[in-house]
Amino acid sequence: MSIRAKLAWTFILLLIFGVTAIGSYSILFIRNYLLDEGRKQIVNDAEWLAITIENLRTGENFETNLNEAARTSGYRLAIYDEDGSLFAEVPYHEQLQASSEIDPSIKEQLDTQVQKTFFDDPGEDELITYARVQSPHNPARYLKVSIVKDQIYQPIKTIRWIIYTGMFIAIGLVLLVSMLFARYISQPITQLETAAKNIARGKTNQTLNLDRKDEFGTLAKSLNQMAEKLQSDNLALKRLYQKQTQFFADITHEIRNPLHTVAGSLEMLQMDNLDEKQKKKYLVTAERQTKRIDRLFKDLVTLQRYDSDNQFIQKKQFDIKETIQLVVDQHEQEAADKGLKLKSQKKSYTVTADPDKIEQVLDNLVTNAIKFTNVGTVEISAKKVDDRVEVSVKDTGIGISEEHLDRLYDRFYRTDKARSRDKGGTGLGLAVVKSILNSHGSEIFVESEPGKGSRFWFHLPAK
Repeated sequence: MSIRAKLAWTFILLLIFGVTAIGSYSILFIRNYLLDEGRKQIVNDAEWLAITIENLRTGENFETNLNEAARTSGYRLAIYDEDGSLFAEVPYHEQLQASSEIDPSIKEQLDTQVQKTFFDDPGEDELITYARVQSPHNPARYLKVSIVKDQIYQPIKTIRWIIYTGMFIAIGLVLLVSMLFARYISQPITQLETAAKNIARGKTNQTLNLDRKDEFGTLAKSLNQMAEKLQSDNLALKRLYQKQTQFFADITHEIRNPLHTVAGSLEMLQMDNLDEKQKKKYLVTAERQTKRIDRLFKDLVTLQRYDSDNQFIQKKQFDIKETIQLVVDQHEQEAADKGLKLKSQKKSYTVTADPDKIEQVLDNLVTNAIKFTNVGTVEISAKKVDDRVEVSVKDTGIGISEEHLDRLYDRFYRTDKARSRDKGGTGLGLAVVKSILNSHGSEIFVESEPGKGSRFWFHLPAK
C-alpha cells in the first residue's frame, strides 16, 4: 500500500471513529436529558391535571372533558374512586389498560398526606405518577398519569437522522480532503523517492525542484547537494582514472624506451668486429639509460611516499645557504660543460623545513634549468620576504609557453616530449617538486617567457 493510501485511510478511520463516538455520546446524552425532563414534566403536569379533574362534574360531558384533558396534555389518565376501583380511563388503549384496582401500597402513600408519587422502573416502558384528588363534584379520588417512554424519545429520531446525515456529509468531505491532503503530503515524498532512485542509478545531473519551506524542502536541498557532490566526485574519479591510466601508460613508455636502448647497446657490444671507440660509445649509452631508469624509480618512490606517508618530511632548522651551496657544487661542472654560469647568493637565512627534501627540490629545478638553457646563466638565490624566505631558481633558457603552465606539474607531462627524452628527463621532476613543497605547506610559482628564460620560486618559514 502506498503512503498516500495509508495517510488517506488513517484520516478516514480516525474521522469515522471520532464522528461515531461523538454521535453516539450525543444521542445517549440527549436521550437521558429528555428522560430527565420527562420525569420533571409529568410530575408538574400531574398537579394541574388533578386540579382539572377536581372541577369536572359527573354527567354527559365528564368523559368528553376528561378526553380533552388527556389529548391536551398528551398523557394517559386513569381515575380511581374512594375504594381504589377504576372509575375512568382515557384514552383507551387495548395493550396499555390500567389495572381495575389501584395498588394498596400506593393508595396508602397517597392517603398519608403524600400528594404525589412517582414511579420510573428502568424495565418498564412507561413513566407513571399518582396524585390525590379531592373533588366534591365527582367520585374521583386517585389520579394515575402515565406516558410511554418512546413518546418522550420521539425527538431523538429526528436528532439521530440529523447527526447521521452530518456524519455522512462529514465523512464524504473528509474522504475528499483526506485524498487531497494525502496527495499533498505524499507528492514530495514520491518526488524524493524518485530523486533518490535516480541518484542511486548514477543520474546525478538531475535537480529536484521542490519549492517548500518545511522539512521536505530541506531534504530536497540536501539531496540536490548530495547529487552535486556525487557528480563532482564522479567527475573527479573519472579524471583520476584517466590520469591513472595515462600514468601507467607513461611509466610503461618511459621504462620501455631506455630498456630498448640498453638492449640494443648490449646487442651491439656482442659483435666481434666492433672497435674500442664504438664499444665505449654503447657502454656510455647503456649507462646513461640505466641512470635514467634509476632516477625514474627514485622519483616514483618520492611521489609514492608523498601520497601515503605521513612522515614524508622531517622539519628542522637549517641554513638555506648551505643547501644552495651543495646543489651548486653538484651541478657546477655540468653547467661549465655547457658553457653556462651557475650563480648563487652568499647570504645566510635560517629556515624551518626538511633539508634533504629542499635539496631535492633545488636539485630538480637546477637540473631542468641547465637542461633547457643553452647560453647564459642559471642563478639560485634567497631573500627575506616578511616572515618567510623566498628561494628562486632563474635561468636564461628557452622558456615555457603560457599554454603549458597549467599542466607543468602533472606527472610525465612535457612541453616538448621528444626534446625532453633526448635530454634524459623522466617527466616527474616538477611533480616531485610540487609534492615536496605541498608537504611543507608551500607552493611552487613560475614566471616564464619563451626565448628569454624562466624563474621558479617558493617560500619557506624563516626563523
